[in-house]
Amino acid sequence: MYQRILVPIDGSATSNAGLAEAIKVAKLTRGQLRLLHVVDETPFIMSAQRYGAMATEVSRVLQVAGEDVLQQARALVKDNGIAADTVLLDSLSGRLSDHVAEQSKQWSADLIVLGTHGRRGVRRALLGSDAEQVLRAAPVPVLLVRAGEAEVVPGPAR
Repeated sequence: MYQRILVPIDGSATSNAGLAEAIKVAKLTRGQLRLLHVVDETPFIMSAQRYGAMATEVSRVLQVAGEDVLQQARALVKDNGIAADTVLLDSLSGRLSDHVAEQSKQWSADLIVLGTHGRRGVRRALLGSDAEQVLRAAPVPVLLVRAGEAEVVPGPAR
């Protein structure tokens, strides 16, 4: 049960809440995590014609920042005694939900754990919901964790 847990992360408090919950589930099930970060380059690519070299540099910075987010999360997961690997993708070839669904299929995930803001009403309509799109596209169960509802999981005492 839930041996392969996919966790999309972006370094925000919301995604960290999802990661904390995924760590708890993995501890209970003796599962492993795959940490997924999708670099959103779309705003910079749209302006690439106007700002060319600067957009390319921003893209590199976003890639490095994404790697950093993944490595920090991986260190936390490993400090908790859980196996983890990481995947870094760019958003040029699809939406976050497409990447999450594809990764869950490729890796044969049993569960997706995702932090969510829990927006409702007009705020959700205006801002959209990555979590809702993931929920609709996912081929496996999805555990949505609202920011602030999960406690940070510390590493073992040293």
